[in-house]
Amino acid sequence: MSSQDPNIGRDLLGGQFQILQKIGSGGMGSVYKAAQPEMNRMVAVKILHKKLVNRKDLMSRFRREARAMSHLTHPNTVKVLLYGELDDGSLYIVMEYLEGRNLNQVVRKEGPMSVDRAIPILIQVCGALQEAHLQGIVHRDLKPENIFLSTNGGLKDFPKVLDFGLAKVTERELRPGSIMLTQEGMVFGTPEFMSPEQAQGKVLDARSDIYSLATILYEMLTGKLPFDAKSPMEYIQLHVNKTPIPLDERVPGKVFPPGLGAAIAKALEKKPEDRYASAAEFAEALKPFAPAAVKDLAVMMPTSADLVIAQAAKGQAAAMEADKLASPQASVVAPKKEEAAPEPPVPVAREVARRDSRRRRTTPVVLILVAAGCLIAGVLLTIAALKLFGS
Repeated sequence: MSSQDPNIGRDLLGGQFQILQKIGSGGMGSVYKAAQPEMNRMVAVKILHKKLVNRKDLMSRFRREARAMSHLTHPNTVKVLLYGELDDGSLYIVMEYLEGRNLNQVVRKEGPMSVDRAIPILIQVCGALQEAHLQGIVHRDLKPENIFLSTNGGLKDFPKVLDFGLAKVTERELRPGSIMLTQEGMVFGTPEFMSPEQAQGKVLDARSDIYSLATILYEMLTGKLPFDAKSPMEYIQLHVNKTPIPLDERVPGKVFPPGLGAAIAKALEKKPEDRYASAAEFAEALKPFAPAAVKDLAVMMPTSADLVIAQAAKGQAAAMEADKLASPQASVVAPKKEEAAPEPPVPVAREVARRDSRRRRTTPVVLILVAAGCLIAGVLLTIAALKLFGS
């Protein structure tokens, strides 16, 4: 494979990044493991397929994906370090390199998780989604393959939310005059985890992600989905028309804590208005079922004020990163300063860019736009940022 891929061995930004091997490929691009010698670390580089360079719509989607991801700074979201354009016109994104396994791989190999293991993972994922939702970004394709588990900060399972490639900026966040990349009536995502409104091609908000996340939790705990179906179309029909099999009835002989099934069932309601209003609210509903030692994970939920602080901090870090990487001898077009993202606090894990071929298939779509940050006084910025990231 390496000998056939012209990107293997390629230097980016005048040698700042050296591509070593391909680790996955999708409809829009390939993901590579690359070295960043100056930082003595590995990174993941996603490059849009060269054959798509002339597709302005796809190039726009790729840019929007990168821009949306670069604005997400929660520790449980995969970090975007940099993005820009190569000299041949291809676009690239540099992300943190992840080592570990995704939820699908873990559940398939080890079987259903215990409540004590699954709930802390979900609470942390809720934190990542809460940040995205506050910025008007809906993931739209949450599934076990897009939640990656690693070890970080002494935790056994440190989840990272991947692939905001289907992320959609909600209508209220769109800039005047911009054109939506998806419209009502268009269906994208993974049928097994779609909310009823997504299956019907309706306009989505954060509550659609909450439904998908509850479906993931259901599978983590039981090893099964809330419905029995034989085809993607049947899953879509069941999500829209049928009540999920109660958690307590899904695995004969398995007993769950009282109230857990009801908490998940609320997130799986057919009507969005009957579900939790936010990811933070879902996390609070799950908190009573978490082990005592990790119940404080719910405090990782960002607020609107936290996001203003984080955006200002990210803007300062972006300027420094872009200045460091810019070079007259660069082999690519150096990205603008606002297109650089801050370095992650710890290089952790490996991005799995390709899902298990035996299971669900996804229709890729990228929809992205994010609100800009504000400047804040130095002392106030430091205090608030420390509070947000727990530094």
